[in-house]
Amino acid sequence: MTATLSAPQSIESSLGQEAEDLLTYKAKVSKEMLHLPGPDFVDRIFTISDRSPQVLRSLQQLYSFGRLANTGYLSILPVDQGIEHSAGASFAPNPMYFDPENIVRLAIASGCNAVATTLGVLGSVSRKYAHKIPFIAKINHNELLTFPNQFDQVMFASVEQAWNLGAVAVGATIYFGSENSTRQIQEVSKAFARAHELGMVTILWCYLRNNAFKQDKDYHLAGDLTGQANHLGVTIEADIIKQKLPEYDRGYEAVEKATGKSYGKTNERIYTDLTSDHPIDLTRYQVLNCYSGRAGLINSGGASGKNDFAEAIRTAVINKRAGGTGLISGRKTFQRPFEEGVKLFHAIQDVYLSPDVTIA
Repeated sequence: MTATLSAPQSIESSLGQEAEDLLTYKAKVSKEMLHLPGPDFVDRIFTISDRSPQVLRSLQQLYSFGRLANTGYLSILPVDQGIEHSAGASFAPNPMYFDPENIVRLAIASGCNAVATTLGVLGSVSRKYAHKIPFIAKINHNELLTFPNQFDQVMFASVEQAWNLGAVAVGATIYFGSENSTRQIQEVSKAFARAHELGMVTILWCYLRNNAFKQDKDYHLAGDLTGQANHLGVTIEADIIKQKLPEYDRGYEAVEKATGKSYGKTNERIYTDLTSDHPIDLTRYQVLNCYSGRAGLINSGGASGKNDFAEAIRTAVINKRAGGTGLISGRKTFQRPFEEGVKLFHAIQDVYLSPDVTIA
């Protein structure tokens, strides 16, 4: 295990002018209302649920591996962009990752809790690595080879295939708000029930997808809308929720204003009492919708860019201080040289290991 960087200074310097605000902000919703991550998270939260002993064992495997082992936090490498975006778009910046073994090697070298990727990737190397790092098999995807491009998550693999190759968890995406979301909810709910029967953990990518959400701002990143997506995700018994970091609020109002039509249901107290424009408040509202933290919230690291280290550290600080469970970071890590990818994961993990980054 790599020692943590002496990181209060490095975290602060990475946050720049936002450092004081992000590290000292007090959230509107009290942390006392939440079920927060900790070494006893599985015992404290899941042993009173309907999850079987086999699921509890799989959950504990995830929470007991890598540099964040037994902290209650998760650091996961996800690589399904070869299907979602195209293999060329995803791996041309670093062609070594056309070889699936290097994806798993990166997760192990980085001290991740798990690697989340496709049936093909995991199946191609499962006998060598399934016992060396927890596998999360992503079972549905959106492919962009069809013309014109369409946005629809369809099943590429079965829960049984994931179980047979040694995965401890399955992951799936639902495009909430899309015209296909009802079918996706039914498919994923059925798959998650089967996964729990086989003793596997369930992780849901709760993404929004509807052109009506694109107005003066991209309300796919609205706290109120993403929060409701999270709530639908835990309703079908996702054990862990993956969501994009929120940037805005009042998504419901924006859709109504733009379309001139009534949309959904909301309440003004969401915006006056439970959230604000502050990213920690917006993310805490996402946590609140994950049954007050009973299902862990992991946020995504986003696309790779010029300031990946600073952006990843900022996202980790916001997630941790909001009461989240960790970070899932793909393109920022695998689209750079191997050793740099490892360092970026360590920088993220150091946020969760640092006692100086507290719950807001």
